[in-house]
Amino acid sequence: MSRSAATVRRVVKAYDVRGLVGEELDESLLAELGAAFAALMRAEGARQVVLGHDMRDSSPALAAAFARGVLGQGLDVVRIGLASTDQLYFASGLLDCPGAMFTASHNPAAYNGIKLCRAGAKPVGAETGLSTISDHVIAGVPAYDGPPGTAADRDVLADYGTFLRSLVDTSGLRPLRVAVDAGNGMAGHTAPAVLGAIDSITLLPLYFELDGSFPHHEANPLDPANLVDLQKFVRDNGADIGLAFDGDADRCFVVDERGELVSPSTVTSLVAARELGREIGATIIHNVITSRAVPELVTERGGTPLRSRVGHSYIKALMADTGAIFGGEHSAHYYFRDFWGADSGMLAALYVLAALGEQDGPPRPLSELTADYQRYESSGEINFTVADAPYCVDAVLKSFGTRIQSIDHLDGVTVDLGDGSWFNLRSSNTEPLLRLNVEGRTTEDVDAVVSHVRAEIAGATP
Repeated sequence: MSRSAATVRRVVKAYDVRGLVGEELDESLLAELGAAFAALMRAEGARQVVLGHDMRDSSPALAAAFARGVLGQGLDVVRIGLASTDQLYFASGLLDCPGAMFTASHNPAAYNGIKLCRAGAKPVGAETGLSTISDHVIAGVPAYDGPPGTAADRDVLADYGTFLRSLVDTSGLRPLRVAVDAGNGMAGHTAPAVLGAIDSITLLPLYFELDGSFPHHEANPLDPANLVDLQKFVRDNGADIGLAFDGDADRCFVVDERGELVSPSTVTSLVAARELGREIGATIIHNVITSRAVPELVTERGGTPLRSRVGHSYIKALMADTGAIFGGEHSAHYYFRDFWGADSGMLAALYVLAALGEQDGPPRPLSELTADYQRYESSGEINFTVADAPYCVDAVLKSFGTRIQSIDHLDGVTVDLGDGSWFNLRSSNTEPLLRLNVEGRTTEDVDAVVSHVRAEIAGATP
């Protein structure tokens, strides 16, 4: 069976597969995607595929349909059941086989999707396999002339927790009260297995019940509205730190003891400093939107900073090509060489907990500890829905005129205004949005640039 190009290309995006269940994604399409992925992986020498899924109501059935497609192409299937995305990456690394995670991450309940990887959690992106998978589904995946594969179940949760703890020494931590908002997502499954096994940690759970309808708030900590409950919970319970995870628990946002957000760029700097402490001269990757404090600190600590486009497939490819020890993104994705170059929010959380809990001398609260790594003010990511993104970007650039000192086009446009302020405008790879990020020396500087860009976008008419 062949699929219309429009249907397939609507759901197969730059980094993953994502769409509305029933309207864009159904079991028939998932079976075809499974067959196309298996055919591609079999051609690369794979013999089995590991599958995991999140807590959304549609995930088990979609995973089962995908598995049928894989089995029909002669590859075996290993099912790990309920999992976070980084738990699936762990299984891919452990078993040295390709993997598929069924999740729509931070998207609302009506959505679902698939995150794919090669053996050893290596990325599958638009330029490294997703386009081929799309083409095969559109054309119709040829039947496999051989016996079908077999399916088996394997529980890797305890092994995942043990492995993560082996990467960060938590034996000397002082007692810490750690509040965790799972957002009814997969951190409710993984946090007890990882953090709950550390004697010095008192785990304070918030919304740990697995519920793909997200009854309390969306599992998207990038939206400040979804952090409000955790911020209050931290203050009310006297927690030393708060951790907020997205739906598939591969991203981790950090809140200090006052309930204030610690920016992902600051977390990137903190983890980078720790990694450079054990391997001087190592390469640290940061994307184009990460604070300039990150490359400054990396250079000061004797490391080599390397800029990347936004997106996990780009950063993972750079991790592999350069042997970088660590990478961080503004969206709270954190990548580790020791974790097969893949991202793990839970591993990043362990690094922050170690920094907070093993300080020499009188312990400082997290707000003071992280102040060492914050040098600039930022806007956070601001999204605009526009009819013609290139036209709007061109209008914004023209409006700044001679204020512009330099422009680069690594990912969208990054504009240096020469006074310590810079901004990046780029089209989303997953949604019909134009994204703005601004950084400056003061809040006033940032607000001025945001207001200017907002006005230009509002007034731009092709």
